[in-house]
Amino acid sequence: MTGSDETPPFRLVYVPGVMPDKWVRIWNERCPDVPLALTQVPAAAAAERLRGGDADAGLVRLPVDRTVFSAIPLYTEQTVVVVPKDHLVTAVDEVSPEDLADDIVLHPLDDVLDWETLPGRPAFERPATTADAVELVAAGIGVLIVPLSLARLHHRKDLTHRPLKDAPESRVALAWPEDATTDQVEDFIGIVRGRTVNSTRGRTRPAAPDKPGRPEKDGARRKPAASAGQPGTNHRRGSGSGGTPKGTPKSGRRGKPRRRS
Repeated sequence: MTGSDETPPFRLVYVPGVMPDKWVRIWNERCPDVPLALTQVPAAAAAERLRGGDADAGLVRLPVDRTVFSAIPLYTEQTVVVVPKDHLVTAVDEVSPEDLADDIVLHPLDDVLDWETLPGRPAFERPATTADAVELVAAGIGVLIVPLSLARLHHRKDLTHRPLKDAPESRVALAWPEDATTDQVEDFIGIVRGRTVNSTRGRTRPAAPDKPGRPEKDGARRKPAASAGQPGTNHRRGSGSGGTPKGTPKSGRRGKPRRRS
């Protein structure tokens, strides 16, 4: 097979914290003829990749520009605070913003949460990335508030996390350019929505053959019913002797046939 004959891949980007493994596995099972090219990109860069045509669809964090993109929300993440294992808040199961009033709360430049007012005390300088902020938490500089998936992504043995109530949450969605809804995009939509392989949505699937014993459709040729007089011969009903052959009892009557005179 030459390079020009190869099937173009379905290009999917995803942001840190999203785990697309299950959907990728289902894609490979259902669409083995179409390779899937998977690329992780920073959350802030995902929309630009899609807008520029460098990807067909993306697993992104909302919001996105709905005048440009179509989006299907998939799930909402829990928000947690990442702290050293010896921090005071580890004594409780859930933390409130007031519990962090005396802490320096780090606010990385790639933060994905939409804050009106960040709890705690601000740091003198914002870390460049979430990964940098995690290192500062481990050094005892402050604490960090992130979606649960990012806390797990940057897990360290000397750190832990607790749920933070009354905090903004991050929503993950499948997004793609509205004017580029291809068959492959429809197929992936079906996968993330849990549709079966026989779903009528998405790419057209071959029709299932008729089952044996299925009634004939209207307009199909039917076998003529056998007449009571001569097999395979239809007798037109009407008045006179043409309606019923002689010697044949009328329907619903019992008894001996009439004696001929």
